[in-house]
This record gives sequence, structure tokens and C-alpha cells, in this order.
Amino acid sequence: MKPANLVRSGSIVGLMTLLSRVLGFVRDQVLAIVFGAGATTDVFLVAFKIPNFLRRLFAEGAFATAFVPVFTEYKETRSREAMIDLAAHVSGTLSVILLLVSTLGVMLSPLLIMLFAPGFIDEPERFELATHMLRITFPYLFFISLVAYAGSMLNTFGKFAVPSFTPVLLNICMIAAALTFSPMFEAPVVALAWGVFAAGAVQLFLQLPFLRQIGLIPRPRWGWKHPGVRRILKLMAPAILGSSVAQINLLLDTIIASFLTAGSLSWLYYSDRLMEFPLGLLGVTLATIILPRLSREHSLDTPDEFRRTLDWALRLLVILGLPAAIGLMILARPMLLTLFGYGEFTPGDANMASYSLIAYGAGLPAFLAVKIFAPAFFARQNTRTPVRIGIIALVANMGYNLLFVLPMIWLDFIAPHTGLALASSVAAWQQAIMLYRRLEADEIYTISASVWEFMRRSLPGLLALTVLLLLCTQIQWQAMGALGRLGTLLGIIVGGSLVYAAGLLLAGIRPRQLASP
Repeated sequence: MKPANLVRSGSIVGLMTLLSRVLGFVRDQVLAIVFGAGATTDVFLVAFKIPNFLRRLFAEGAFATAFVPVFTEYKETRSREAMIDLAAHVSGTLSVILLLVSTLGVMLSPLLIMLFAPGFIDEPERFELATHMLRITFPYLFFISLVAYAGSMLNTFGKFAVPSFTPVLLNICMIAAALTFSPMFEAPVVALAWGVFAAGAVQLFLQLPFLRQIGLIPRPRWGWKHPGVRRILKLMAPAILGSSVAQINLLLDTIIASFLTAGSLSWLYYSDRLMEFPLGLLGVTLATIILPRLSREHSLDTPDEFRRTLDWALRLLVILGLPAAIGLMILARPMLLTLFGYGEFTPGDANMASYSLIAYGAGLPAFLAVKIFAPAFFARQNTRTPVRIGIIALVANMGYNLLFVLPMIWLDFIAPHTGLALASSVAAWQQAIMLYRRLEADEIYTISASVWEFMRRSLPGLLALTVLLLLCTQIQWQAMGALGRLGTLLGIIVGGSLVYAAGLLLAGIRPRQLASP
């Protein structure tokens, strides 16, 4: 893929991801207004988080990072027949495994709730409701993992639009479930579980016509002994932890938060959703487009191009990720009030969620850096190194949870859930630094002087943005109506962007420096 095509692909993925994130905010607004931040919402979030966690862990994490490099190698260096044969065996093997896992998940739902939300055990109504909804949501893993398989092949062929659009359908299904179908259920929140189930099936069926266009819907075949499948499975084993340590951290947060004040899970959820906006828009976009690119450059043995691609990704992190982190931390409460502060979601909920959003924002650059550095290993079919680092970060995160949360509880801090978000951010910084140091030690990649200079030149713009946003914190947001809040927030974002852009231009940064890796 030529650099110009890479930039265009990034724009397509970014645009589709933006659409998905905007609809995601609409979805969360609907959930906040209809269900609020209480006990039943906490129950749904647990029932959704378990299959969603496994989806990110296996489908978007371990499977994608193992499958794309191997599939790219077949595409670039072998015959089309060999590539199609690999696709047939992967689809058949994956489908059987997913069917078995999904069936076990439905059968063992009570045990999973005990494991991931032990705080529910002493509350029979919450426990039974969580178990019931998990039985409905767990098959989502089957559908969405096949969606990831299909999307990985489309991405390898440079077709990024459809895979990056499919998350929009999850938001549409959940919005429809909340607004249309929830009154039909004795427990209205159960409608959301059925919305998740329907979304998985719809997303899978959307991919099929586009796979047919490139001739990649072969008859599925069981292929446990197929050499390509065995290579993918071998790469997946360590990548299960290495590529998705952040998701494991979030589940650990869920376990601890289930013991805290009712609403803690919801406060963490809404703050995480705001943090996921720039992380998804930039981080997922970068990871999606650079993994096939890096895999191709490694297969063709072009290390200089490999390094230039990573430099390009880091420049995007600096120019987009750093101001996003500043904005999240300074405007945490205004954004939560503007987006969710209506109906059952009270100003008190916005205050509580803002504490954890500030903590998450501090880790945003590190979460983005992991999205860049980890694919550098996966593209080289090295999953052992990132898994080792991921395990270290995971264990450290558990220690940070205790280090931050327990003192907050003992000191009667108003929002002890903040410690969970802070622990995740500190662990992400540790993981990003360790990944980079290993890349540097192995002489795979060192941040170039041009990237350091780019970072230095961005500082005046970041400083000007910070000052402007701090001045805006004096606004009385709670006294405004919905339109007033939205207009003011958009005005601040536009004004801050202009001030930041002016600072970059005055420092000598030009758009062409981002045009190609």
C-alpha cells in the first residue's frame, strides 16, 4: 500500500470511527436518560462487559494481531489458491471454537457473574438479573469474532470502510432497544441485552456481500492441522494477554467496583466512554491501518519503511493525542454534564464520573502509544515479547489498584473508584515505556530526531490550549440548558482547536509533515 493510500485509508477509518463514536455518545445519552446510573444499569454493564471483554481480547486483540500478519504473508508471497485455502480453514476452525465457547458461556453464566462481579452475590435480585442478561449477551462473542475475522481480510485488501462502519450498528440496535422495546419487559433494562444480541448478527451479515466481492467466502473447513492455522493459533496464545492487557485491567476494575458504592460501575463506564472517544478515533484507526502496513514491510524486508511508518504514527499521537488528553482532564465535568447530565443522570453523577475521567485522561497518551508499539511486534510475528510485558503491566495494575483504592476508602475519599482509573493509566504508561525500550534494545525502532523535534515544536500550542481551557472552567455549566451547554462546549472545542492550530503553525509545524509516513 503506497503512503498516499495509507493516509486516505486512515481518513476513511477515522471518519467511520467518528460516526460510530458520535452514535455511541447518543446511545450513552439514551441509556443515561432512560436508566440513569444505578443498580440495574450496573447489572447490564457487567452482562455486556464480559462478552465485550472477550471480543476485544480474542477478536480484536489476539486473533487480529495473529491472523493479519500470516494472512498478509500468504497474500504477498503465495498463490491465491493457498490464500483462499487458509481463509477456508481459519473460518471453519474459528466457527467451531466460537460455538463451543459461546455455549459454555451461556451454561456457566452464574459462575461468570460470581467471578467478574462477586459484589452481586449477596444481592440475589441483582445476581439473577445479571445471570439472565449474560445468557442473552454472551452469543454476541460468536458473531462479533467472525466480524473481526471478516474485517481483518477486508483490511488486508485495503477495504477499510465497511469494517470500520459496522460498530455503528451496535449503537443503532441498543438505541432502538432502549427507546422502543424496553417498556415491553418486566425489567426494562433486559431490552438492552437483546439489542446486543441482535447487533452481533446484523454486523456479521453486513460483511458477507463485501467478502463475496473479493472472492473470500470459501466453504468453511476444519483445519486444526493446517500449517497456517497452527501458526495463527501459536501466535494467538501469548497475544491473548499481551494485546489486550488494558481490557483485563478494566475487568479487574469491575470486580473491585462491584464492592464499592452503587453507581461506581456506571461512573467508571461513562468516564471510560468519553476516554474511548479519542482512543477509538485515533488509537483504533492507527492500529487498524498500520498492522497490515507493518506486516507487509516486514514480509518484504524493508526496515527503513517499517521505522518511517512508526514515526508517522507517533507524530499523529503527538498532534492529536496530547491535546485530547488535556481536553479530557480539564473539561471532564462540562463534557459529562453536556452529554449525559439529564433525566436519571444527576449533576452528582457527573461530578463522580469526572474524577475517574481525569484519571483516565492522564493515561490516554500511553494507551495510544501501546496501540502503536504493540503492532510493531505483532507484524514481525513476535507475540511473546508483548505478552511478557503485558503480564507485568497486568500484575502491576493489580498492585496499583490496592495502592490507590484502599487509602481512598480508609481516608473516606468521596470517589474511591477514581483509584481504579488512575491505576489503569499508570499501568498503561508502564506498558508503553517497556514496549518502546524493548523495540529500542532489539534495534527494531528508535524514535527519530525528527519526531522529537516535532514534539518540541508542539509544546507552545499545547500550552496555549491548556490556558484557554482552564479559563473556560469558570463557566456555570449546571445553570445552562441542554442547547446552551452543547453550544458552549462546541464553541470551546472550535476555539481551542484554532488556538492550538495557530500555535503549531507559529512553531513551524506544517500539514505536509503528517501527509505520509
